[in-house]
Amino acid sequence: MTRAPGAPLSLSSAALVASAQETITTLDQQDVLAMLEDPTVQIVDIRDIRELERDGMIPGARHAPRGMLEFWIDPESPYHKPELDDGRRLVLYCGSGWRSALSAEVLQRMGRDDVAHLGGGFSGWRKAGLPVAEYSKG
Repeated sequence: MTRAPGAPLSLSSAALVASAQETITTLDQQDVLAMLEDPTVQIVDIRDIRELERDGMIPGARHAPRGMLEFWIDPESPYHKPELDDGRRLVLYCGSGWRSALSAEVLQRMGRDDVAHLGGGFSGWRKAGLPVAEYSKG
């Protein structure tokens, strides 16, 4: 059977996120705020670069775009970034918490048991009036 264009998918993106949220650790804004100065934690912004340039980011966060995250984390990948695999706990965030939930689930499946994500994402962070840093490539 062929799915007609515009017809519902057999598994929606919302269902994927809901399933991921059952297996991952979700932190709230105050949890993440308390971790900003923790040297054992790396906050990771997985949003698109245009989002960072437009809206800023959580102070001290490292950018790892969603499309490269699995490759940057994997020590066997030619794209591996050791700074994302240095023993620190990873706390992922995106715009609303959907991409970071899916990403946290994938990283757990890859063997990272030290991953969490920010519920509500960066939009919830900003709405709560928490600190925002300007994005800088340096």
